[in-house]
Amino acid sequence: MADLLLIEIGIALTAIAVAGAFANRISLSVIPAYILVGILIGPHEPTSIAGVSLQLVENREVINLLAELGIVFLLFFLGLEFSINQLLKARTRIGKIGIVDFVINFGLGLALGAMFGWSLLETLFLAGIIYISSSAVITKSLIENGWIANPESGPILGTLVFEDILIAIYLAILSAIALGEGDLASAAVSIGTAFVFLGVLTAVAWYGTGFVEQAFNTDSDEQFLLRVLGVTILIAGAALASGVSEAVAAFFVGTTFSQTDHLERVERVVSPARDLFAAMFFLSIGLTTDITVLADVVGLLVVAIVLSVVGKIISGTISGRTYGLSPKRSLRVGFGMVPRGEFSLVIAALAGGVSGVAFQSVIPAFTVGYVLFMSIIGTILIQHADRFTEALKPFVSRLSIVDES
Repeated sequence: MADLLLIEIGIALTAIAVAGAFANRISLSVIPAYILVGILIGPHEPTSIAGVSLQLVENREVINLLAELGIVFLLFFLGLEFSINQLLKARTRIGKIGIVDFVINFGLGLALGAMFGWSLLETLFLAGIIYISSSAVITKSLIENGWIANPESGPILGTLVFEDILIAIYLAILSAIALGEGDLASAAVSIGTAFVFLGVLTAVAWYGTGFVEQAFNTDSDEQFLLRVLGVTILIAGAALASGVSEAVAAFFVGTTFSQTDHLERVERVVSPARDLFAAMFFLSIGLTTDITVLADVVGLLVVAIVLSVVGKIISGTISGRTYGLSPKRSLRVGFGMVPRGEFSLVIAALAGGVSGVAFQSVIPAFTVGYVLFMSIIGTILIQHADRFTEALKPFVSRLSIVDES
């Protein structure tokens, strides 16, 4: 058993290495390449070519764990770019853009459910899947395309933090209603626990800089790496057990390091581990995608993709303008918010535990296709943002109030 698992991990790593090399050769983002190679070597169709089996990776347990670490460390590195002080100063704007993002995109999900005649509960699941952007895919794209230090990253980050906190509340309430896992009072307790946990993290990030500085002070890169990995994973795991997004927790850990003298060393020593885990995350999306089920939801899928892309571009553009960015940069914020990923898949998995055809077949089938296409479309929009903003220049010019630099 161990030997087969080792072979599968080796195949997975080799496959993403080849896919990444091919993507770089044709100047394509590695994200869609990793997802597509996951589809190719995974347990679903296509299962063979010319009689040669393509079902090379079937035991996804270890890969799923590594994928979870990919989410954690992508958000950890995003936190390195910001401080708690910056977030607190921008809290009013974050609240404004978060509400705009929620009203537009959750609202589109509700409208989509009503359009297709879904029940209220089914529609609430669909709206959550449509609403939530992928922190992991977006962060990787920002790093890959050099946006992480750009003005656009401010409203993108603010929206992601708002979404990740709100989705914890949404999941607690939805679980109580749909699965009967306690009543709304129990959901309120879960939400309260989550906010206490976040409060503690915020306090540590605010007041614990000196302690972190000393605790991670070592001449050994090996010891430094082990300490950073161990503490970050431990806090992310504790957050998940408390009902808090592990991504949000990792982000706050990153903000703590951002205020120390260890920042440059973290980026140098830990980034290879981040890239490995992130590659596994995108591969895992492909491994879960069964393209044969997409034909049953193609109508819903097409409408949802069009509405979702337009919705995120509109809400992102408004967010950029709220931050005082130029129309061109504001439009890039909208492009940056398009990808969907891990949280949509979590909501779909939750739906799978509810009785009914829509919950157990339609929503999961729709979600894997939706995440696949939205992550690819989103990364392409970010990668070629300048070309797309030029194409939308007539629209942008109408919004021109400040310099478009």
